[in-house]
Amino acid sequence: MKSGLLAAVLALASFAASAQQAPTVRIRGTMESVDGNMLGIKTREGSDVKVRMTDNVAVFAVVKTELSEIKEGSYIGVTGMPEPDGTQKAIAVHIFPENQRGAAEGFRPWDARANSTMTNATVAQTVKGTDGQNITVKYKDGEKKVVVPPDTPIVTFIATDKSEVKPGAKLIIFGAAKKDDGSLEANRVNVGRDGVAPPM
Repeated sequence: MKSGLLAAVLALASFAASAQQAPTVRIRGTMESVDGNMLGIKTREGSDVKVRMTDNVAVFAVVKTELSEIKEGSYIGVTGMPEPDGTQKAIAVHIFPENQRGAAEGFRPWDARANSTMTNATVAQTVKGTDGQNITVKYKDGEKKVVVPPDTPIVTFIATDKSEVKPGAKLIIFGAAKKDDGSLEANRVNVGRDGVAPPM
């Protein structure tokens, strides 16, 4: 009896662990259809996928903004390309709302394009440079120097609702959960507003 109970507890523990660690996929693309909570998306790579939004999905509009909105103390995400001198050349910057400060903090490889990176960090210093704005960002394990050329897309996230989720809009889902049956589910969807394609 005891061994049976132990086996059941272990099975439950392993199930709970696997349930918590559902693999996630990043999806960029254009919404082609919206049917209740089900999105039909044409991905950046050209494939068609279906993603179900959870009932409590968080929807954020990705809105174009200005470089001047990046100030010391701002919490930002920099999509960058490594330069030979160790700096990051920004190809996009997104400004997090204050209630998302600390989200996914750190420096990591990214898939915007080959060899790109993502740095989520706090702006420590911003200075006008010869080839754009020079920004120093700090995160818990280090810091990066970032050059933001004048033509870099700058966007911010604004909390919104499902009314933004409509055919034709561009979107990025940072982590759609892959369920056991192969279906995809998202608890957060980021939608470009006014024709903006989320640049990250």
